[in-house]
Amino acid sequence: MVSSMTSQVLVIGSANADLVVPVDRRPGGGETVLGGDTILSPGGKGANTAVAAARLGADVALLGAVGDDPYGELLKRSLAESGVDTGSLRTSERPTGIAYITVTPDGENSILVSPGANSALRPEDVDLDGAEIVVLSLEIPLETVEHAVAKAVETGVKTLLNLSPAAELSAKTLKGLDVLLVNEHEAAFLLGGEADFPKLLDLGPKAAVVTLGAKGAAVVTADGVTEVPSPKVEAVDTTGAGDAFAGALATSLAKGEELADAARKAVKVAAITVTRQGAQPSYPTASELE
Repeated sequence: MVSSMTSQVLVIGSANADLVVPVDRRPGGGETVLGGDTILSPGGKGANTAVAAARLGADVALLGAVGDDPYGELLKRSLAESGVDTGSLRTSERPTGIAYITVTPDGENSILVSPGANSALRPEDVDLDGAEIVVLSLEIPLETVEHAVAKAVETGVKTLLNLSPAAELSAKTLKGLDVLLVNEHEAAFLLGGEADFPKLLDLGPKAAVVTLGAKGAAVVTADGVTEVPSPKVEAVDTTGAGDAFAGALATSLAKGEELADAARKAVKVAAITVTRQGAQPSYPTASELE
């Protein structure tokens, strides 16, 4: 069992080292393409979300796992320096997770994740003590995610799940979500290829937010769909933008803001993020939003 914590926002998710290579174009099958110099930076959907929330002033902790290796030390240091409580970060015998990322000149990325230590996070490690809202993503075992949602429902903790990477969850887990966060591709995955966002609520969550890239986001509640436009920016690197959105959304929800208002702030955070290189290094502070 991981030790208890006092935190409004508890992120349960992955911590990875990001190895980013700029490329003119992505290689096809059996093809070799030369890229630029490799950039090493802290990442992982869980760690990214936690750092984004911390930079916006949230009281946030990360429950995750890293290896006993230099990448693990890099992540611990980055999290602590960003103000994230790392008291629940486990050290595993498995190597720290690594994300291999290619970024093309238009800022779009392709990512291959080797989960490593993230796969060692078990249901028995879940402790929600002190959390107002728990934020989950899917680079950790699904059984751990589903256990955490069930425990949150039992204890009255709000749940925000970022369905990334896309995976099938049980009907019970989907019904236990206060907010389901998906991008357009993940929404299509859930809806069998459709783009009828109100149908996301038929799957069980109380509300859903669909991120739409440069177009912003759509907030789906029982009252209908609210479009939230994004400021127009020139994208440099979209790596980690969805995680920044999740962290910003959770921060606002933990403060008691309405979902549409929280989404408006999250869209602004994501828009700033894509104008800068990398994931965590690109995340803005609360003062930058003002």
